[in-house]
Amino acid sequence: MALNDYYTLGSSGLRVSSLALGTMTFDDGSWGSRPADSFAILDCYLGLGGNFIDTANFYGGGQSEETLGAYFTANPGKRERVVLATKFCMSLIPDDPNAGGAGRKAIIAQLDRSLSRLKTDYVDLYWQHMWDRHTPIEETLSTFNDLVRAGKVRNIGMSNVPAWFVGEAVAIARLRGWEPIAALQVQYSLLTRTVEGEQFGAARAFGLGIVPWSPLANGTLSGKYSRERTRDPASSRAKYAKLDEATFAVLDVLERVASTLGVSVAQVALAWVRQQPRVTSTLIGARTIDQLETNLASIDVDLDDAVGAELNALTKPDLNYPWNVLPLGAGIQQGSCVINGVSAEPFVRQK
Repeated sequence: MALNDYYTLGSSGLRVSSLALGTMTFDDGSWGSRPADSFAILDCYLGLGGNFIDTANFYGGGQSEETLGAYFTANPGKRERVVLATKFCMSLIPDDPNAGGAGRKAIIAQLDRSLSRLKTDYVDLYWQHMWDRHTPIEETLSTFNDLVRAGKVRNIGMSNVPAWFVGEAVAIARLRGWEPIAALQVQYSLLTRTVEGEQFGAARAFGLGIVPWSPLANGTLSGKYSRERTRDPASSRAKYAKLDEATFAVLDVLERVASTLGVSVAQVALAWVRQQPRVTSTLIGARTIDQLETNLASIDVDLDDAVGAELNALTKPDLNYPWNVLPLGAGIQQGSCVINGVSAEPFVRQK
């Protein structure tokens, strides 16, 4: 097991590991991992060749960033070898209307505080954590551009935003000659696939990398649940895991595939996400070394075409208009011809 394959993030020159370490669980131990355990997790990930670490100003009320800052201070030289990403938008000062969001005042203040907690002069990737309906996109993008020119940010990305917003942002940045968007961070797993329509379409059109979060669907696909191990689907924990017949059907196949390959259910689920054609780097998290090692071992799991097709068919998303009529359009446009590898049933008018 080694993370020695790297991929450029979108159209940028930034090289990142195919598995990224998410650090939302780094805090004082009250919810996630204590600093000492977090240090061990970082040692393990970096020791295997991983180089992509993701955090946010909001995680643990700033404790995640503080833990990373303490780690880099205690391990001189490691910061320069890491692609360090953090996010802004979420407010840590609830009664200050300018403490959150994507306005110029908010972005600059949030970045300065993040850099202080991280004990660094710059971040390699700065994500807008969520769409801000109140701020003009030009204000956000011009601020991004200024921060890149100032050397405080190397690359920029978007997370949890509508696809139309991505298109607008890319177009404005290109027209103004501002820093381009490198990647999208999206919720994506076998159980959450609607991004394959609009967000993946935007990524294809604009050359953006895709970085999925929650690839195990909030733990639903971690292996802790099955028909046998979940006796009470009405329990609060099971409701959080979204356990229903459709989910159990997926878990049944994952368990069969995992048993055949001699790996864990989580490793199969992570391998499926990693092997999707638009995915650049998949975010994994862990509270313990055992969890981390299990998740990292998914790098050695390769699903063949038959398994991939079976899993795809189980969870194929019902996409909104116009995606529900586009297959019909392909048949009308190209008939029975295969064009650029795309085939379609020829359209036949019903009498």
